[in-house]
Amino acid sequence: MRRGKYPFIIGFLIVPVALYCTFVVAAYLQTFQLSLSSWSGLGPIEYVGFDNFTKLWHDELFWKSIRHNIFLLVLLPIVTIILAMVFAFLLNVGGGHRGGTTRGVWGSKVYRVIFFFPQLLALAIVAVIFGRVFGPDKSGMLNGLFPESWKPWLFLADERYAMLCILIVLIWQAVGFYVVLFSAGMGSIPAEIYEAAALDGATRITLFFRITIPLLWNTVQVAWVYLGIAAFDAFALVNIMTVDRGGPNGASSVLSLMIYRNAFEFSQAGYASALGVVLFFLTLTFAALTLRVTRRDSVEA
Repeated sequence: MRRGKYPFIIGFLIVPVALYCTFVVAAYLQTFQLSLSSWSGLGPIEYVGFDNFTKLWHDELFWKSIRHNIFLLVLLPIVTIILAMVFAFLLNVGGGHRGGTTRGVWGSKVYRVIFFFPQLLALAIVAVIFGRVFGPDKSGMLNGLFPESWKPWLFLADERYAMLCILIVLIWQAVGFYVVLFSAGMGSIPAEIYEAAALDGATRITLFFRITIPLLWNTVQVAWVYLGIAAFDAFALVNIMTVDRGGPNGASSVLSLMIYRNAFEFSQAGYASALGVVLFFLTLTFAALTLRVTRRDSVEA
């Protein structure tokens, strides 16, 4: 077995590594190459050096999109993780210590299904539904709740609230998954730890901050990275929900939408590739910094 160890490992790895290099690494390299060109998506490739990066540096819509992605990057992970942690804690430990065991609140199994339900819907369907909910006139579901004499809220048609509407939908769609994720992590924490703390007089708040969060820190770290990457995307919601796809006046534009529109609508594949390179390094930097900053000694149950 020792003599054939390396051929055995290589035999298993060669196919997936070859596929990864072909469809992922090669695509990245080609994007880097096209970012230095003025290619329209058809015809010959003409290289223009760093002109695309100079162009995006002076592109007002690019900086708007960066600000919107940062807005999502800051708020989406924080709000989603806080809500998911609180809900998961209530579903697993919130019922207190009864009958010698630590339980969740009454009906916790039903609540798990309800929280997870948004994950069963395709993101495009979610965008269509909330496009109607946040409709800017009386046909919108929220505006329909108010009397006819009231002036309707513009929501997605208002530059001040468009990104807030996108953030609310992203949180609604994501929180259920992380409730299940954190619930699974809490389920792996020995009940004896909670029971011992409860016998010592620990309140539910103490259990949450002193036991649950430290023992789930690695899970929280992973969730933060995933949600950050989701914040750099948001393409489907913005493309389907918003006014004029990224409007009004670029008030809800994000980098992923700019990449799509430049590549497939404006026939500027080279410029779209430059935007993709920027998005690639922003995502990579965020993931590396998050893993670095949130790293801590693991706590074992």
